[in-house]
Amino acid sequence: MKTLSCYVKSITPFNDAVYQVILAPSEPVDFKAGQYLSVIMDENDKRPFSIASAPHARNIELHIGAAVAESYPMQVVERLKQCLADAHTIDVEIPAGTAHLRHDSTRPRLLIAGGTGFSYIKSIVEHQIEQQSNTETILYWGCRNQDAMYYQAQAECWHEQHPWLTFIPVIEDSDDNWAGKTANLLEQVKHDFTDVSAYDIYIAGRFDMAAAARELLRTMKVNEAHLFGDAFAFIP
Repeated sequence: MKTLSCYVKSITPFNDAVYQVILAPSEPVDFKAGQYLSVIMDENDKRPFSIASAPHARNIELHIGAAVAESYPMQVVERLKQCLADAHTIDVEIPAGTAHLRHDSTRPRLLIAGGTGFSYIKSIVEHQIEQQSNTETILYWGCRNQDAMYYQAQAECWHEQHPWLTFIPVIEDSDDNWAGKTANLLEQVKHDFTDVSAYDIYIAGRFDMAAAARELLRTMKVNEAHLFGDAFAFIP
């Protein structure tokens, strides 16, 4: 892991709760698809965010869910906005995390993302595309409603353009315009699978969701040597 200075190129709201942040690193940086970085607020305050861009990308992309003023992530967004306005750099520690893509594995992949956990999955999928992968991959993305599914159009493009990828969007609150699944994310996974022992499984989302997903998958014959999620390093 190294400390790296980055210029803030842009901060764009996807919706009223999620921001896309593009950082331009001062030098090339190596990381693996599915790793994360920490924004250094001060020496004793380093805040982790999944890297949404794939390793081949020139810039670093983050998706920061920050709906509440003065919240932990909104404080980071405000610091980044100030850096953008003043043309100052922000320091990050990069890379971190062991739940990165095992690209040499030939097992089918099951990707499960809740909310902005999609940023972790985006890095993995874009790396697979760049590597011209043909490994069977099923992507579940769960959000509370369609407005929260800020990258749906691009995920649907992946689904259409790459035969190896199946995208399954799941929302909890739907209306007549919604054509996807309406359910709790984990309930939908349970409905679709009884045995996941053959899969490499990658999970990202809130810690409580990741913990619940692990317990559910244990009832579905998961091989835990092939279950990946950085949240598991922080929850019992």
